[in-house]
Amino acid sequence: MSENSQSSFGPATGVGSMPGTDAREAAKTVTGSLEDFPFLPELPARGPGADMIGRTAGMLVELYARVEPSGWRIGDRPGRDTRRARSWLGQDLDALEEYTQDYRGPLKVQAVGVWTLAAALELRNGEAALSDPGACRDLAASLAEGLRQHLAEVRRRIPGARVVLQLDEPSLTAVLRGRVRTASGYRTHRAADRQTVEEALRDLAAVHDGPVVVHSCAPDVPFALLRRAGADAVSFDAALLTERDDEVIGEAVEAGTRLFAGVVPGTDGPLSDPAGSVLGVRTLWRRLGLPPGLLAEAVTVTPACGLAGASPAYARRVLAHCVRAARSLADNPE
Repeated sequence: MSENSQSSFGPATGVGSMPGTDAREAAKTVTGSLEDFPFLPELPARGPGADMIGRTAGMLVELYARVEPSGWRIGDRPGRDTRRARSWLGQDLDALEEYTQDYRGPLKVQAVGVWTLAAALELRNGEAALSDPGACRDLAASLAEGLRQHLAEVRRRIPGARVVLQLDEPSLTAVLRGRVRTASGYRTHRAADRQTVEEALRDLAAVHDGPVVVHSCAPDVPFALLRRAGADAVSFDAALLTERDDEVIGEAVEAGTRLFAGVVPGTDGPLSDPAGSVLGVRTLWRRLGLPPGLLAEAVTVTPACGLAGASPAYARRVLAHCVRAARSLADNPE
């Protein structure tokens, strides 16, 4: 199976987070709304350890993190914060397993990528792990082993799934441009070497033998770097694209990279008709001069970002709306 083939992905999916604290309700919503491409929900409303950083910190092997007033800090041994993060992840897997009996098809799981994790996790001195190249290497190795174990667990529980790994890297652009603030707040950490960033992303993606998506809902997503690092797909907020992104997006699509286009607002508000939601994607396609028939093969429709800030009712509407918008792209590509 080609990792970039249509069978590797589905027409619509979510980004990761969902509102509320009930794992079974979230799994029921996701699997019911996204029959062709469900994902493992994250429920940050439960508190520290269910948030994006804490959840991934709980996956680390031989590295542990605890909550401090300033954020998550690397420690020597697992404590209650690590145990809580792992417990909630286990509950989420239990719920997803319950609602995916006999499921066969793509299934997405999410974890924070090494560079956003390095920008968020503090060392003992209070500075971000990003400030220490050795700490970044240790973090990358720990995360790689943790992801191997996590992916194996997902495959064991849902054997019919074709697992898609999403690496969340919202801080990647800030890391590359030297915009991550130091603990004092008065300075920023120096920009990371682009080759080092690319190599670390490539090594982490290699942990998974299936498709890898890199997600960022920040402006200026480095499409070319991610493509070189081996990302099979890039997930982004389509509202943040500008025409200066056209060339690298066109090159990515022509090279077989799939686009996860975030076109539906992630917080409560009115929704346009499905065709209107993907109008910007069609406009982009025309600017790039790409064949309209390639749209459905190259684009997965998603919310603009996670749905943690939405109401449960709106979150359900958004996921259903993404499915209808994707169908509009397939039925009327022009």
